[in-house]
Amino acid sequence: MSIFGSARFGREHQYYKLAQQTAYEIAKEGFTIITGGGGGIMEAANKGATAAGGKSVGLNIELPKEQMPNEYQNISMRFRYFFVRKVMFLKYAHGFVVFPGGYGTLDEFSEALVLIQTLRQASFPVILMGSDYWKGLIDWMSDKMQQEGCIVPKDLSVFTMSDDPHEVVKIIVKFRESAVPSGLQLPGGVNTT
Repeated sequence: MSIFGSARFGREHQYYKLAQQTAYEIAKEGFTIITGGGGGIMEAANKGATAAGGKSVGLNIELPKEQMPNEYQNISMRFRYFFVRKVMFLKYAHGFVVFPGGYGTLDEFSEALVLIQTLRQASFPVILMGSDYWKGLIDWMSDKMQQEGCIVPKDLSVFTMSDDPHEVVKIIVKFRESAVPSGLQLPGGVNTT
């Protein structure tokens, strides 16, 4: 499960704590947590996965100022180019959980939507955490993009908003159970039996 969000939230921030709890709950279900490997939301998600005894992957990017690998990755990879790193987020993910963030987070969220919309990526859960943060963007997408004909109503159904880690787990598990025949081994060591 790929988890995205800002590197700039400190350990006492509500979204940091929410990301840590969400990753913990997801990892308890046997999913590997994949993040960008940096601080903030990424650190929180890696920390939650590690605390649950799960696999905690960091896909670190070489940046001049912000990107220092966090200490909670038990698998760490380093990338020079964003596009290669984004391929890895998609290749091994069973879904995206997107926390509040900046341009990088918007890029990752938009990439998922485009790939699902254009059928370049199999549909999987895309969950926005922090409804207060995302509400304005989603309203704009509905009020402007949809009304101008740039997207259709179906395009707004490829993601879900939530503030509850347990609801996120239910969405992901339900998707896994409906999408994969029983007895198969999924990437990341998740067994469907």
